[in-house]
Amino acid sequence: MGRRLGYNWNEFRAFCSLIADVAMTNSAESINASIARGSSATEAILSPEMMAKLERMELVSRKIFRGRMKGERRSKRKGQSVEFADFRNYVAGDDLRFIDWNLFARMDRLYLKLFLEEEDLHFYTLIDDSMSMDFGEPSKFQVAKQIAASLAYIGLCRGDRVSISTFTSSASPIVVRGRSSAHRMLGFLQNAPCSDASPTMEESVRRFCLKNTGKGIVVMITDLMSKTGYETALKMLVAREMDIYLIHILSPEELKPTLTGDLKLLDCEDRDMREVSVSATLLERYEQTLNGFIEQARSFCNRRSITYVSVRSDQDIDPLLNEYLRARGLVR
Repeated sequence: MGRRLGYNWNEFRAFCSLIADVAMTNSAESINASIARGSSATEAILSPEMMAKLERMELVSRKIFRGRMKGERRSKRKGQSVEFADFRNYVAGDDLRFIDWNLFARMDRLYLKLFLEEEDLHFYTLIDDSMSMDFGEPSKFQVAKQIAASLAYIGLCRGDRVSISTFTSSASPIVVRGRSSAHRMLGFLQNAPCSDASPTMEESVRRFCLKNTGKGIVVMITDLMSKTGYETALKMLVAREMDIYLIHILSPEELKPTLTGDLKLLDCEDRDMREVSVSATLLERYEQTLNGFIEQARSFCNRRSITYVSVRSDQDIDPLLNEYLRARGLVR
């Protein structure tokens, strides 16, 4: 990606994900903003008004998966519910309660009424909790938790099986089902921090795949700031034949940096140091590289039937759910 544009990826990632480090060491205002951001993280992830809106939504899968338990989701398989599907001829041993006696009176033949099966859906969320996510106002990580909480709450209200994990906790996710579990889900996300010891995306997805053997919808929320790349990790999910959504979240400061002058950039994840002279030419070059990186990620996902969604960290959650994700078929 970077080499195609004549720019070193390591330098690009350091510049892109660690603008915050430079700003916070040179500005009292930035320190105050950091303190304010820390206090805002303790606020409720979902407001009561937002939760009321989410209760009217439903998660949708583009693929047909067999659920483990009864739920509120209509399946294309036949079973027992109040939703009529079809008729078939009666055979010995069928449940007499499902015979259509009105049809028998007209045709003098026994027919059995079939109904759509109602079952649950498996919904998985994997959140990047690396230190590069702890940037922006609000931080990318805080917005990622809000997105995860919103989607999880929709699933819980519909009786779906919801699993949430961060890169650090990918081997031990929280698994909940039913609206009564919403407080446990929100508590998990509320207390989840960014981690210095967060494993790579590839290692996290490998642990996730080993731990979660079922199929369903999986939403990964990440900034894709990984020096080891994202391709192998996403290929693992594709091999599992899951319905995959990649939410790529970036902050406005990363999309349009305003830094100038001679700077030392320190990578907040591996402490890699780069000295750069930030000029208008370099910022233009950076923007070209970033746009190329985003387009490459989108193209990689499209070729593998992964739904790619680009999100700004200052974007409101409400339009994100009602417009972007609804248009892409994840919610309705």
